[in-house]
Amino acid sequence: MKTKQNQRLEGLSEKIFLDRYAWKNPDPSHAKVGDVVLVLTKDDPKFPTKEVGEVVARDGQSATVKTRSGALVEADVEKLTLNIEKTPEEMWDRLANAMASVEETPEKQAEWSEKFRGILEDWKLVPGGRIAAGAGASDELTLFNCYVIPSPKDSRGGIMETLSEMTEIMARGGGVGINLSSLRPRRAVVKGVNGSSSGAVSWGGLFSYTTGLIEQGGSRRGALMLMINDWHPDVLDFITVKQTMGQVTNANLSVCVSNAFMKAVKEDLDWELVFPDTTDDDYTEVWDGDLDKWRAAGRKVVHYRTVKAREIWHTIIESAWKSAEPGVVFMEYYNQMSNSWYFNPIICTNPCGEQGLPGWGVCNLSAINLSKFYDEEKHEVNWDELAVTTRYSVRFLDNVITKTPYHFEENEQNQKKERRVGLGTMGLAELMIKLHIRYGSPESLEFLDKLYGFIAKEAYLASAEIAAEKGSFPAFEADKYLQSGFMKVITEVYPEVEDAIREKGVRNVTLITQAPTGSTGTMVGTSTGIEPYFAFKYYRQSRLGFDEQFVPIAQEWMDAHPGEELPDYYVTAMSLSAEDHIRVQAAIQRWVDSSISKTANCPADFTVEDTKRLYELAFDLGCKGVTIYRDGSRDVQVLQTEKKEDKEAKAPAASEAASNGGSSEDSNTSIAVGKKAVEDKQYKKRPQVLRGATYKINTPFGMAYITINDLNGIPSEIFLNVGKAGSDVFAMAEALGRVCSLFLRYGDHGEKVELLIKHLKGIGGSGAIGFGPNRVESIADAVAKALEIHVQSDHFGGDHDPAPVAATVAHHHDEQTHDHDHDNDQRYNAPPASRDLCPSCGSASLINIEGCKTCSNCGYSKCG
Repeated sequence: MKTKQNQRLEGLSEKIFLDRYAWKNPDPSHAKVGDVVLVLTKDDPKFPTKEVGEVVARDGQSATVKTRSGALVEADVEKLTLNIEKTPEEMWDRLANAMASVEETPEKQAEWSEKFRGILEDWKLVPGGRIAAGAGASDELTLFNCYVIPSPKDSRGGIMETLSEMTEIMARGGGVGINLSSLRPRRAVVKGVNGSSSGAVSWGGLFSYTTGLIEQGGSRRGALMLMINDWHPDVLDFITVKQTMGQVTNANLSVCVSNAFMKAVKEDLDWELVFPDTTDDDYTEVWDGDLDKWRAAGRKVVHYRTVKAREIWHTIIESAWKSAEPGVVFMEYYNQMSNSWYFNPIICTNPCGEQGLPGWGVCNLSAINLSKFYDEEKHEVNWDELAVTTRYSVRFLDNVITKTPYHFEENEQNQKKERRVGLGTMGLAELMIKLHIRYGSPESLEFLDKLYGFIAKEAYLASAEIAAEKGSFPAFEADKYLQSGFMKVITEVYPEVEDAIREKGVRNVTLITQAPTGSTGTMVGTSTGIEPYFAFKYYRQSRLGFDEQFVPIAQEWMDAHPGEELPDYYVTAMSLSAEDHIRVQAAIQRWVDSSISKTANCPADFTVEDTKRLYELAFDLGCKGVTIYRDGSRDVQVLQTEKKEDKEAKAPAASEAASNGGSSEDSNTSIAVGKKAVEDKQYKKRPQVLRGATYKINTPFGMAYITINDLNGIPSEIFLNVGKAGSDVFAMAEALGRVCSLFLRYGDHGEKVELLIKHLKGIGGSGAIGFGPNRVESIADAVAKALEIHVQSDHFGGDHDPAPVAATVAHHHDEQTHDHDHDNDQRYNAPPASRDLCPSCGSASLINIEGCKTCSNCGYSKCG
């Protein structure tokens, strides 16, 4: 292999390398003039900024650092990041030697040190973050990126034990996945204390809170995945928990969905929410979260309630549309495809979702940088070099299993029993641009099938070769192993894989995992994971600061072709359809024995119905999970296409445009400060008489009476009556009605009503009423629903009696409430009509108790 020397990193790449992966000096007080350091230039707890610089002066505990931009920064030496390694070459030497050190003889160690150094050179193999940071540098830091802990025992002691295990793993740099399905549902009886349980979701809040307190190696917060199974009685609370601020803020959420549930969704069947009988004599000892095993043993299951599968599904879809969570993992299908199906079922995934694991399982990750395997002369993939790198990489990762420190005996026992590794890729989008293949096109799907099939084949052949030398993983049974869903796929296309496994065995239970590689991919300057580029110019917010990024391959083309548009094979995440994202994911999933971290990016106007179709397409195409991100659906984005100050500058114009029903350029509004504004000719005055309809809709704040009046056949006025006169809810509802009326009476824009519905629909608060299409998230959401009914009814635009429409709305809601009277969850029942907004926590939970307004959510009291 050809090698390059003196690899130089610049800008954000250098910052990431020095901050996360270079070997650090634990005592920054040793910093001296001439040392390259990271210095904190903005001490913001949420968005700090660090810069690379050189120490130019030292005076006691104070150091003067000259940053790469030339600025001089005074800093306490204890707050500097001082590294032992300054260059990637030094890191590659450390990693190659560390991974080769577990070979049996000095000759083997020398041979594999050289081979590992060859694939690390020029970032052909980019080790996972924990490997890069810890191998050869620390005997304390785990080299595994993430773990799954067995589901907690359903007792206070069991929960605390899980919390302790999670804390220990995170403190050493590992992310954790926990399936909460073992915990009894809310209000279930707890015999020992003569009380009732707070539920699985509330304990998830404890794990989330603790995760936020943990700082890993002084560089990053802990990472947590929480999951729950589709049969659990708390599943709806889990799906919507992030709609209440502060409950679960430091965890990713996913629902584990079965094949039977998806069948029930497609056929509109009922779905039973159940839980084991907690009065069973052996409950505490036997119950581990596996409902099928519990039932197979003939043990009793308690039925909690029956709901329509589509109601749960719609709640998942709507929540994902709003905030990108929860994700969905098709867990039953995952286990059907899993190579460990016969001895170690998958119960949860790691925090990013790409690695499904059994209890005490770990993920062991690195990525091949595909952008390095383009043969410019042949305009083709360099298949020979890719094969060698793949085979050596498998041995590299297998050696990690032997090299890493184990802090829990259970982790060591499990990992050495199955030797699970996860070789993935980065740089796919860059390679495809070089090959002039448009990501997401039919041509790309054929190419991806060939590329990832080739990588999987080479990885399995390498694992068989290692097994012949060192032995198969201890749980290996050839016939059962080859019966997994994945092995049936790969051996049908590549029969040589089956031949090799039957002859030599196989060293690792799984071999391929497609992780996101966000930081490592950015560090080496290529596209991350299997994703397309987010944009060709973007801004990245991280703990290192707010950095402007240019994609080199796009910039080079634009420099060589000034004034020309980029070719069509230069695509970005947001220029692709969501279906393109899912079809790419499915094409690659075919050759991935674990799973994939892949986000289907969607535009801001992507609808709930679009989201539903996408999730169901993912299941039909054989994906093991699905996550979407709708642009702007979260307050904070890691990547964005506009600078913060640009977005702030645009905000007034955007508001002005909204108030005029069009762009600000179309507006003739005259704005005056401190004096009366000139009359706006676009504004339609209200005539003395308007006709309309009043809609009675239940909301989380009580019953709302929404009056919509028409002007020339178009809604132009909205009145809202919610809550008691004098309450904050009443005042805010009145304000919302006035603003909506102003908007509707500006200009001639024919799509104003649709625009208003679009922007109000789905706005959520601290609670919700109803299920499915009848679910009302907030007063704003109720206005959107009333407008939809109004414009769709045959009363719209003429003289009419509003009673029939209002009665229909009320009847639908009353039916919905009646259907769930047996469920005491206040989110689904009508709240007290007198609730008001709490000034402390903001929830609609301020009620009169003993003559004083008191918040039932946070305990705030106006009486002190």
